Amino acid sequence: MTTSLKGQVAVVTGASRGIGAATAEALAARGAHVVLTARTAAGLEEVEQRIFDAGGSATIAPLDLTQTDAIAKLAVAVEGRWNALDLLVLNAATLGQLGAVPAIDPKEMASVLTLNVSAQGAMIAAFDPLLRRAAAGKVIGITSSVGRTPRAYWGLYGASKAAFETLLGAYGDEMAAISRVRTAIVDPGATRTAMRARAFPGEDPLSVKGPAVVAERIVALAEAGFDAGHFERVSASPA
Repeated sequence: MTTSLKGQVAVVTGASRGIGAATAEALAARGAHVVLTARTAAGLEEVEQRIFDAGGSATIAPLDLTQTDAIAKLAVAVEGRWNALDLLVLNAATLGQLGAVPAIDPKEMASVLTLNVSAQGAMIAAFDPLLRRAAAGKVIGITSSVGRTPRAYWGLYGASKAAFETLLGAYGDEMAAISRVRTAIVDPGATRTAMRARAFPGEDPLSVKGPAVVAERIVALAEAGFDAGHFERVSASPA
């Protein structure tokens, strides 16, 4: 445990596993109180227990981000307890079905865009007032290289990430002129996650880096701060 983020409050989405869980644990290890959100309560409880065992503090908030009422209620709960939010990590996303663009099912498209774009907009809107009250509110969004470089059969997921980057980037540009809120976009690169395993089923998981590597970069940004519109891709050896 260190105290570089002592007294700060962070909300991390998709925190039950993978990059979200690793980020939540790393933030807590620096002294932040972390609000963990995901649909799976059992997974959140496991992460929360690991944080407690390491001497950190956390609160779990199981919710479905596609339910905008649930997002609004979470923001109200956070405001009632802490009044401000120092860090929002927008990590939750769904891969959807990989396939050729002409074969994309409209219902599948709606489902992917709802979580990967609409829910992210709802999170930003709900927590905007709390971020502005912080001494230096930060929003870090997790993206993918296919959001910037189209790849065959990744059209739906890539489009959702491109839209997400535009949405978060526009918010950051707006905030830079009127507040201390800053936004950053992080491309984790090839990382050992359940989503990666689904997309690349034949890949040796040990050939790519673990989520903790990405989490350390996110925490470093939270500690040091960043300029408006910051973007980075995490490149590291497997760990």
